[in-house]
Amino acid sequence: MMTLNKPMISVAATIMVILVSSAFLNFKQQEIMLTSTEASSIEIIEFTDPACTWCWGSEPILRKLQYRYKEELKISFVMGGLVKDAHTFMDPTNTIGGDLNTFNEQVGAHWLEASSRHGMPVLAEGFKLFDDENPSTYPMNIAYKAAQFQGEEVANKFLRRMREAIAAEAKQANKMEVLIELAQESGVDISKFIAAMANGSAEAAFEEDRRLTQSYGASGFPSFLIKNEAGKEIMLRGYQSYENFKSAMKYLSEEELKEVEQEASESSIINFIKTFDRVTTVEIKEAFDLSDGETDKWINSLLGKKMLEEIPIGNGFNYQISKSGPLCDDKGVCKF
Repeated sequence: MMTLNKPMISVAATIMVILVSSAFLNFKQQEIMLTSTEASSIEIIEFTDPACTWCWGSEPILRKLQYRYKEELKISFVMGGLVKDAHTFMDPTNTIGGDLNTFNEQVGAHWLEASSRHGMPVLAEGFKLFDDENPSTYPMNIAYKAAQFQGEEVANKFLRRMREAIAAEAKQANKMEVLIELAQESGVDISKFIAAMANGSAEAAFEEDRRLTQSYGASGFPSFLIKNEAGKEIMLRGYQSYENFKSAMKYLSEEELKEVEQEASESSIINFIKTFDRVTTVEIKEAFDLSDGETDKWINSLLGKKMLEEIPIGNGFNYQISKSGPLCDDKGVCKF
């Protein structure tokens, strides 16, 4: 598996079933995850990096899972650190590396090609994440850990915002001032965030995540550890289809985990968007098992009724509830 993963789409993807080893329990992060699933029968742990294109491409699948399985499923993230230093990074499979002067162009081209397959928006033109002073993705990983001290919900919202800013807005999100901006947009307490970034606590938490990543042999991102309450685990490496996740969770739950299938309607699509605040075109398509034509028809209908706002982002669009539409009052307060 290459560091910048190409997708593994086959439903017959290799599945490795392992039991929790006592050796893993030495890691504090592992102890946290072992006790964090009290309200959920299944947990999916993604080994990831905010600047991983196929992690960004996995968002529609993870949101579909979360929306259909709700409180029965917990989704967590472990930061693995993708690019320590772009000066020395090499990914020959995707023709990335060897010269920092062309590194951003190479990454942008790879992301644009990946977008044509996973459907999430990207902005290759003007992509400039790496330079001599900022050659690493590690600052973004550390930033996630700084936000995580304030709770999983706000940290995961921040992670989504970082992914979006890097992939579809070409923001240089490995710079501290940009990270502060994105953290504030996500509802992170900035004073606590800056303190955690400065005092070494966030970096130490990231190093624990890296050790956990290495202990599972997750050398490429995304990789997914799926586990049940009894501690039985399945490791899926690379980009995965919804059906692969569904099959693994069905096995681990002994077929007790129940999927709530979703039929497209005005109310169900509005509720989906409300759940995640903003969604992309492909996320609507995936959540309701729609064709491209059906997705466009529903979106155009909701736009025509002024129920949605369409926001251009990269080579695609975000959608959110229109605060000036029929679902909200004249003060922008929305009721669903």
